[in-house]
Amino acid sequence: MSSERKGIAGSDIVTIGDTSMQLTLFKSKSAMNISGPSIAEAFRSTVKHPNALIVLHDSMSHNSETLSACLGGSANGHNGVKSIIGALGGKQDFYRFRLGIGERGGTDAANYVLGRLSSHERQFWQDEGLEEVLEEIEKVAAKIADNRKG
Repeated sequence: MSSERKGIAGSDIVTIGDTSMQLTLFKSKSAMNISGPSIAEAFRSTVKHPNALIVLHDSMSHNSETLSACLGGSANGHNGVKSIIGALGGKQDFYRFRLGIGERGGTDAANYVLGRLSSHERQFWQDEGLEEVLEEIEKVAAKIADNRKG
């Protein structure tokens, strides 16, 4: 991993499933709600396929410890995703991996989202949740490989 001014990035050629490809991971140093410009810059300098951007973000609309993956769509009220869409000039056709954190139960949304995960939730995202994310990345990699062939 290398450290950049706007974020932390790492890049290498990896094999995902049966597909060998260049993979770049990027974590913006900006707060999520204003991360769009740094993510768009990293995207433009590394990604060769327009649908190869995958954004992982929290979702209070999904049950805790669930993953919902989709291509495109609106920001669904998520300010970080709005920032990314804006920085990409309105481009919405990237993958969103929504990591369910459940509903806030009457507490302030910001405090809830920024709060600590329970030990059970941390364990889930280190084990089965991570496995689910990797399986979804493998599906995206296969789709990109198929598009290259066709």
